[in-house]
Amino acid sequence: MAGSDITAPAPTERPAPDTVKILIAGGFGVGKTTMVGSVSEIAPLRTEEPLTMAGLGVDDLEGIEEKRATTVALDFGRITVSDDLVLYLFGTPGQQRFWFMWNDLSLGALGAVVLIDVRRPESSFAAIDFFERRGIPFVIAVNGFHGEHPYPVEDIRESLTLPEGVPVLLCDARDRTSSRDVLVALLDRLIAAATPAG
Repeated sequence: MAGSDITAPAPTERPAPDTVKILIAGGFGVGKTTMVGSVSEIAPLRTEEPLTMAGLGVDDLEGIEEKRATTVALDFGRITVSDDLVLYLFGTPGQQRFWFMWNDLSLGALGAVVLIDVRRPESSFAAIDFFERRGIPFVIAVNGFHGEHPYPVEDIRESLTLPEGVPVLLCDARDRTSSRDVLVALLDRLIAAATPAG
């Protein structure tokens, strides 16, 4: 209305949510790309390339002979935990020749999930060492291929010689709820570490 003193109320601006960078790491073929894809609320960014004859003798496919593609840079996904918290997920490449990228990918990361394949647990030893040396809190997620978990958690903990405070969780990286539960366990660990004792 012309000449009116009435003005529209200013739109209420909500503060931007806090963002947390999380790495999804582990050895070659443990399910990192699958986990990021299962839990991400956006179409994940993937840098997968087909495995070729050039990788024969370089990539160890023992136990994962059905694998047809591999991550050559990173996977990226996002999940909104609440109105004020968003997780950015960065999946690391698994082959040793791409490990040089882990240093850059870990910049600003508050925590990590280390995926383990019990058929090839040694493939994730380097990831455990990486986060221990840098003091980045992590949880172990044992990916049950074909939905199977043949070993109890305590046996897995002992075989990996993990400190008592590192959670070990059984999961299925294909399942959104299972992957989400792993991330929640990591957030619980990060919150506990940030909370002053007493």
